[in-house]
Amino acid sequence: MLSRLLKEHQAKQNERKELQEKRRREAISAATCLTEALVDHLNVGVAQAYMNQRKLDHEVKTLQVQAAQFAKQTGQWIGMVENFNQALKEIGDVENWARSIEMDMRTIATALEYVYKGQLQSAPS
Repeated sequence: MLSRLLKEHQAKQNERKELQEKRRREAISAATCLTEALVDHLNVGVAQAYMNQRKLDHEVKTLQVQAAQFAKQTGQWIGMVENFNQALKEIGDVENWARSIEMDMRTIATALEYVYKGQLQSAPS
């Protein structure tokens, strides 16, 4: 009877050990699945952040090129405006010169007219 009790006890212990080993394997499997799911979830976020960073880098390069082109074009516009401003100044100088000449010519014409009328009045009729 003692040997039967011992065998039953050992059989129950073996069953418990097998059950415990089965539960341990299931726990390891579940932990592995959970870890993989967490890593996958994190990898998706990291991949998205990487893609966003690449897009931002591309946009930054594009913006730098466009800014350089805009600066060049702005420099050209400034040059054109300065040239136009210089041309306007020159036109103003020519206009002032023409006015000065016109005033001198009117003065001369008035003087000649005055002299001519004076000669007509002093000439014997």
